[in-house]
Amino acid sequence: MSRVNKCLPGIMISVGIAAMAYMASSFLPAGILGGTLIALILGMLLNPLICRYEIFDSGINWTSKTILRAGIIIAGITLSFPQVIKAGKYALILMLFTLATSFGVGYACKKIFKINWKLTSLLSVSTAICGGTAVATLGPTIRAKNRDIAYAISATFIFDIITVIAFPWIGRLLGLGDTGYGLWIGTAVNDTSSVVAAGYAFSDAAGLLATIVKLTRTLFIVPVVFVFSWIYAKKETPSQTAAKVDIRKIFPWFILGFLAVVGIRSTGHVPDNIVTGMSFLSKLFLSMALAAIGLKTSLKEVAGVGIKPMIAGVIIDTSVVFVSLFAQAGILQFIK
Repeated sequence: MSRVNKCLPGIMISVGIAAMAYMASSFLPAGILGGTLIALILGMLLNPLICRYEIFDSGINWTSKTILRAGIIIAGITLSFPQVIKAGKYALILMLFTLATSFGVGYACKKIFKINWKLTSLLSVSTAICGGTAVATLGPTIRAKNRDIAYAISATFIFDIITVIAFPWIGRLLGLGDTGYGLWIGTAVNDTSSVVAAGYAFSDAAGLLATIVKLTRTLFIVPVVFVFSWIYAKKETPSQTAAKVDIRKIFPWFILGFLAVVGIRSTGHVPDNIVTGMSFLSKLFLSMALAAIGLKTSLKEVAGVGIKPMIAGVIIDTSVVFVSLFAQAGILQFIK
């Protein structure tokens, strides 16, 4: 019970922000700002005030991780396996382009800006796979310095803020449909939370597709970490050994929950009113999680980040954005 009481204040403030975001979105013209995006922005605006009180920390941390994953899992109730397989297939094709771009441009930035290989690897894996989560997973594996991990996460954070706010408008300006936009966001945006926010800010259909594509990307964290563990062992001196990779810790287990819910919906025995209710609950959970992430985000924390790593991060991210945009357009043109 003490654990529940400790988390309750942070959970409740996340619920409150999510409710305010939902009400605010209902007063805005359709498609201007989604509830998830508003929740993120409100959380960031309240960060300077809330961060002063430790009573909120446990609940905010729990909501930003556990509730985010729960929201994604429940979102599976609106999908069927044929939809997931189709989206995943396109995601795999797109990733052939984005993975090559991310690590190729990252290597070029390493040479141009004289950045150490660990930092450029963290920047590349952040863009290619799943943002801060990939950085936090890979960093200890290659024994990167805390400074390098902070640089990579900061670069990811800044770029994600820009994408979440700007990409829905860019998508509409370019005349992208739900499918094209979902594929683009799912492969071009870093963190799962940012994909969710940017996707649902465009439309529910685009948000769902972007989430599926993002989950497909997230699975690649397992082979990528193993590859970099081997690279680390080769690069470092014989007296040093690569950190042991525990697949149980790096595998994104919540994806299995998402697929399980999709399987339940695919049976065709789930009543429409249950699907509607679960869909609403999913959006509420996602808004809560994004509110919590906003509450944890302080712009002051990235003020001292070095300029070269930040430039390199922006170059890598921007390259993937353009490659993903043109690649998804080509795929959609091909299947028509």
